[in-house]
Amino acid sequence: MKAKDQRIFLEALDELEKEKGIKKEELLEAVETALLAAYKKNYGEKENAEVKINHDTGEVKVFSRKEIVDEVENPEYEISLDDAKNFKKRAKVGGVVELEINAEDFKRNAIQNAKQIVIQKVRECEKQNIYNNFKEKENSIVTGIVRKVDEKGSLYIDINGLEAIIPEKELSDTDVFKQGDRVKVYIGKVEEGTKFTKTFISRKSEEMIRKLFDLEIPEIEDGVIVIKSVAREAGSRTKVAIYSDDPNLDVKGACIGKGGMRIQSIIDELKGEKIDIVLWNEDIRYFVKNALNPAEVISVEIIEDNGEEVAKVEVASDQLSLAIGKKGQNSRLAAKLCGIKIDIFTSELPDDSEPEEE
Repeated sequence: MKAKDQRIFLEALDELEKEKGIKKEELLEAVETALLAAYKKNYGEKENAEVKINHDTGEVKVFSRKEIVDEVENPEYEISLDDAKNFKKRAKVGGVVELEINAEDFKRNAIQNAKQIVIQKVRECEKQNIYNNFKEKENSIVTGIVRKVDEKGSLYIDINGLEAIIPEKELSDTDVFKQGDRVKVYIGKVEEGTKFTKTFISRKSEEMIRKLFDLEIPEIEDGVIVIKSVAREAGSRTKVAIYSDDPNLDVKGACIGKGGMRIQSIIDELKGEKIDIVLWNEDIRYFVKNALNPAEVISVEIIEDNGEEVAKVEVASDQLSLAIGKKGQNSRLAAKLCGIKIDIFTSELPDDSEPEEE
């Protein structure tokens, strides 16, 4: 390796350390290891070789490590004390001496081999850095900058220099963004793949709701208020069941905030998605009643139907459509939130109807 090439090589490693954060020492160690493997492949194992790169000059040298013995039995791995003293004045039996091997052809090609090794090492380090960065953000909300939206509807965002892709299926119907927009996303499970980091990124998941509530409502982040369950139809409506042990706390008020500021911040982030705050109750009857809000419920009875619990809910006739909701959304979300099947009925007759004769 020429002196000029050696200098350029070391300068390139310095630049990589600055730009990629990959330590120069780690790269040089990787190059030494790989060059040794290449040397052994070409010249065999018999010389017990070791490759060293001068970290200041970039010069490559190949050494043969030999143990100092009284009587040499294996000259490929051993050297007599008298011969060792020709290279190392203070040589002692049991010590090791390194003898430089004349491998000019190998050293001339070392720079080319080193380039390939560094490229591979950089790729590995970049992959590991990406994984580490995303792993730190696992199960949290992060803010990114929109870079583009592709033809499939997937959203490309920049998160502190890391590119992330949100597939179209993990965006809600109201999510419309343009380049340069700031956007919050939920990062779920992060796994290290063979070629790239596998990361679940979504704006559609129910965990997105939980984390937004954590961000906007200090009482939830502190554990004073607990989110018991979430039922969401992304882009349209979400119900969140909340509870607190503190009897003096206005739980709904804390979530809504003064002038509705807290809940409005969440709604704005979700592009207008409606959010119902529901008080959780240990008694499933009261919980179901609260979950069907804004409809007024007359009574709730829990029955068993074919081994399955069902909440039989009675409402006034003028509350029936409100309880069921548009296309059944209100009752569907309430059932999911409470984890029970809900059957809504009214025993009243409409005002303009006459009872039918049998």
